[in-house]
Amino acid sequence: MVIGPTGLALNLLPKLQFKRAGTTVNPLTPGRASQLVTQGVYAYTRNPMYLGQTCLLLSWCLWLQHALAPLSVVMFMAYITRFQILPEERMLAQKFPAEFALLCQRTRRWL
Repeated sequence: MVIGPTGLALNLLPKLQFKRAGTTVNPLTPGRASQLVTQGVYAYTRNPMYLGQTCLLLSWCLWLQHALAPLSVVMFMAYITRFQILPEERMLAQKFPAEFALLCQRTRRWL
């Protein structure tokens, strides 16, 4: 199953990109971002780390083989979008208005 390793990669690669860019990876402090990362996995999704977490959760749900387990994936995506991604996006739009608008035009939030 490739979902689990994909999830791990999507959690690690963006962190390396953030480190190389010299910007914060802490999702609780998006205002401390020193630059907007738009290359690498960010050319395909604006939220690769959350997508990676979703892949790991989906992999676990498939392993459980319970009919209701996939509901946790939907709930996670709804929660993380509402309470983490949208606030991050508001902050990034304020801090990097032109760059973030361009990123939003060419790259989807999830996939």
